Amino acid sequence: MSVEYRAVQWNRAKLVYDAVLLAAIALFIGGFAAIAWRLAPPQSLPGALDIWLRAFGVCAFLMLTVVLSIGLPHLYNRRHFGVLTFCVAAIHAWFLFDYYWVLNDLPKLAAQFTNWPAYGKFIGFPFKTLGLAALLILFLMASTSHDFWLNFLSPRIWKALHMAVYLAYGLVVIHVALGIMQYEPTPLIPLMLAAGFGAVVALHLLAGWRERRIDRGAALGGDGWISVGPPGEIPDQGARITAAPGGERIAVFRDGNIIGALTNLCAHQNGPLGEGRVVDGCVTCPWHGFQYRLEDGCAPPPFTEKLVTYRVRVNRGVVEVDPRPLPPGTV
Repeated sequence: MSVEYRAVQWNRAKLVYDAVLLAAIALFIGGFAAIAWRLAPPQSLPGALDIWLRAFGVCAFLMLTVVLSIGLPHLYNRRHFGVLTFCVAAIHAWFLFDYYWVLNDLPKLAAQFTNWPAYGKFIGFPFKTLGLAALLILFLMASTSHDFWLNFLSPRIWKALHMAVYLAYGLVVIHVALGIMQYEPTPLIPLMLAAGFGAVVALHLLAGWRERRIDRGAALGGDGWISVGPPGEIPDQGARITAAPGGERIAVFRDGNIIGALTNLCAHQNGPLGEGRVVDGCVTCPWHGFQYRLEDGCAPPPFTEKLVTYRVRVNRGVVEVDPRPLPPGTV
């Protein structure tokens, strides 16, 4: 291939993250199926397939909701979360195909996608089309989640493409609202939709309010330094984000007794470093796991990326940062 790329190296934190994520998915789907089986034991193979169909569908919806719940600390490796969301949604679609295949009713399934008069109705709308459209969007995003595509498409186009996750989420919400709620007379489905959609909207509004507050900037001291607060108020292996009025955001991290300050923008895709954490002595971006040494802003070998750093000091028990940036990779 003509476009160069370097894969992000694995570390213990990423392996633990993926193991916990896979275990949580298996536990949820298994628990959902067990409860559904106990409440209404299936009397046939199609009935059993329907339970698994609903289990994977609900899991995919909840995972997509979590992916869009920005600012949560457990999303530090969001790329893997997104790809697994597509995999769960794809298995949900496969069980739908299997369900109609067992019933020897595949032509009926195909006919639902081409029932053109039904697209003008509310009750009876071919809601499976919306689910298929959402699945295709998730496939496109999962298949281009590699850094090769980021470099090939350019960060601007790649980012615009992956913003389609909001369209996919909207299609899924309508897919469930128009479809499942017509056949499942239970309050659980609308409650799940309302809770999921409400959580995403509320978290985005909260994040916008917080971002606006940070953008106002902090007051400068007499010598031009910014007061961040006592060291103990900076979360261990976490950061506090600050900025001078009209200046760039600065992420002040604490790793035990070590305090350092970096630009808040990851060199990979401008991810919010201040929402990440320190893993194995390196600041880890919450978006895709790119890492930088806290002391000098340099990515560990074999990577060569360097971030802008800032001087920090402890003055009378208060951490202060100089908003004037140092050259990238400066100790």
